[in-house]
Amino acid sequence: MRCFMGIDLGTSSVKALIVDERGGILGSAQRDYDIRKERIEYAEQDIDLLWAATREVISGALASSDVPAGDIAGIGYSGQMHGLVMVDAQGRPIRDAIIWADQRSAGAIEDIYKVIPREEYLGVSLNALSTGFLISSLIWVKEHEPENFKRIAKVMLPKDYIRFRMCGEYGTDPSDASSTAIYDTGRRDWAWEFIDRLELPRDIFPPCHESFEVAGAVTAECAEAAGLKAGTPIVYGGGDTPVQAVGNGLIGPGMLTANIGTACQLSAILDHPGHDAQYRTNTFCHIPANTWMLMGAHLSGGVALKWLRDQVFYMKNYDEMTAVAAEAPAGCEGLLFLPYLSGERTPCNDPNAKGVWLGLTLRHGRAHMIRSAMEGIVLGMRNSLSIFEGLGVKAERIVASGGGARSRLFKQIQADVFGREIYTNAGNEQGCTGAALIAAVGVGAFPGFKEACESMVRYSPEVVEPDMRNHALYEERFGAFKQIYDHNRDLF
Repeated sequence: MRCFMGIDLGTSSVKALIVDERGGILGSAQRDYDIRKERIEYAEQDIDLLWAATREVISGALASSDVPAGDIAGIGYSGQMHGLVMVDAQGRPIRDAIIWADQRSAGAIEDIYKVIPREEYLGVSLNALSTGFLISSLIWVKEHEPENFKRIAKVMLPKDYIRFRMCGEYGTDPSDASSTAIYDTGRRDWAWEFIDRLELPRDIFPPCHESFEVAGAVTAECAEAAGLKAGTPIVYGGGDTPVQAVGNGLIGPGMLTANIGTACQLSAILDHPGHDAQYRTNTFCHIPANTWMLMGAHLSGGVALKWLRDQVFYMKNYDEMTAVAAEAPAGCEGLLFLPYLSGERTPCNDPNAKGVWLGLTLRHGRAHMIRSAMEGIVLGMRNSLSIFEGLGVKAERIVASGGGARSRLFKQIQADVFGREIYTNAGNEQGCTGAALIAAVGVGAFPGFKEACESMVRYSPEVVEPDMRNHALYEERFGAFKQIYDHNRDLF
């Protein structure tokens, strides 16, 4: 039986997974790393450090399995979206990557809209410009680091640099390219006219191919460094949220996925490039050809709990936090948490938004504060659900993904807030699984995504039902939650 490797390059860690054609996990490895924040609004990462971590997890996944490197039939990728990696003519990084969480480019966005009117821009990209998007960061570099800008031979997304180091070929895919916001999302091609009007060289943008197409093969240098077999096919892969959706079996309309990782997203699959008229959500290309993803993006998910764990309560792990949070009742006796610790994208697209606890009294303790943070994360995603429903997107099922799928309490909060049944994947690594599945389709192991999902994706038999009494409580609290940002926006 053929085996496939999926590599998930996240914001806080990189993972590698080896699976067979039935989705069985044969080996895995993970390495953690941090975001570099020299200033409060900055978020950068040393992309070569991420490449070193990727080599380690590839070797580690192979070592943890009984799979010879020669049995890996294909390699796919899932990668953190939006970020800017710039390389020179020798393919060397010019500076650290400016990643999605970066907030320095608000002025650059204003400058872009001076050249291309906002409504015209949104009509092509289908996405409002945000800080941390590749094009916003690139214009910031052009204005503030002109010497670095002059050295650019290619710009790419983080996972595209890792693939380049493995196969020596430049390129990207529609799901990740559409997240740069310098992309014609409906036509699935770079927005060349906008690139020209912004006076950017066309040749710095890499070729764009579908996620399942073969990009190249493992080089001899990569094989020696990571333990792979030279010549192993590599597909282009995709952005982490679309790839996680594939790993959860979402390749067409009918279900939603709620992913809570470092950030969190609520996503639906469309058969047309639909979008919110107010551009409060994002529309990106999905992994199968001629499909798109409607996504509500929320910048603080698990990172808010990590902050609580490490900077406030100094607790050992998330299991300890969850156990404490379970002591508080639903609704936390009136305590609400606005989780805008890194600014916010949906529904307000405001890099200056801040976190808030509202309703603190002497009765509230650690359990209330932790649970209210969990509830605030999901109430934030409830904003996206409201927008989806307004667009006519219907789904009775929601598939929980990421860290939010591993805690029974977190799944129950999602079921109660959304008022929907919550399903989960039988495996924990949907990003890696989706990346491996894309590789399997790309090398011809399956005729298409439907057949690959039927073989490789399994759902857990556990279904979390909503408590409709709690749902009614959360609906009432959601009305107050939505007003916290509006009443404090000027203070932020």
